[in-house]
Amino acid sequence: MNLRQIRYFVAIAQLRHFANAAAECGVSQPTLSAGLSALEQEMGHRLVERDRRFVGLTTQGEAMLPWAEQILGAVASMASAVAARSAQVTGEFSLAAIPAALPLVGLFGEALLERHPGLTLAVRSATSREIERALNAFECDAGLTYLDHEPPGNVLSVPFHAERYLFVTRADGESGALAEICWEEVGRQPLCLLHQGMQFRRILDARMRARGLAITPRVVADSYVTLFDLVRSGGFCTIVPDTYASLLTGLEWARLVPVDEGDEPRRIGLVVANRARLSPMAVAALSVAQGVIQK
Repeated sequence: MNLRQIRYFVAIAQLRHFANAAAECGVSQPTLSAGLSALEQEMGHRLVERDRRFVGLTTQGEAMLPWAEQILGAVASMASAVAARSAQVTGEFSLAAIPAALPLVGLFGEALLERHPGLTLAVRSATSREIERALNAFECDAGLTYLDHEPPGNVLSVPFHAERYLFVTRADGESGALAEICWEEVGRQPLCLLHQGMQFRRILDARMRARGLAITPRVVADSYVTLFDLVRSGGFCTIVPDTYASLLTGLEWARLVPVDEGDEPRRIGLVVANRARLSPMAVAALSVAQGVIQK
């Protein structure tokens, strides 16, 4: 067994396509297939079901995948630890953020790159559950996610922002003159919202249920950009986190109305995996996050 074979297996499992996995690993498809076969022979079990194309992982393959991901992550962390012996932390810093936290990336990213000019930053949008899995599998260095609702397990965290709700409507619409809005009135609006697979929506639904209310949106989507465009079109209103206020302020069509919540704000923070020995990237992230909130 060698690392190349493990990389082939993980790439196949993640991409679910042999040609794409071969391209990701920078090898030909026959080379990839031969490496997988050699790995299966050594493990004594078939790991991938295939019939001219990827069908799925076998039971043994499913059992092996998290360990294979951790092996590759540990190797990457080992390389980072060796690089940390130099004066600067260098390399690519991988950050995963829930959609509600994406407007906070600029604040953190600017501070990180200013303090560590040898770093580059790679950002991707992910759900809170995907962030937890990615941290455990060494697939990202840090995440920006909720700290109180469905919090990730076994992490170190730095609270970053106290989130509140904003009602977004057209400035020239029926609700455009409101200075504040209550939840009962929100429920009577033609709403477009994130779908229930998104944590922000699950928190919103839970807050409504606690008040004996329910929201039935006419449109659901998986991105805030889509929601904003639907509001801009004039037919809908939406509820978004206040992190997006700075991106919408000044737009002629947008009217941002605070929601009368009466609840504690939801904390968004930076998280890194809590391991016995933190990687240089994790140490850098925690230090930068602490510096940002102290400004």
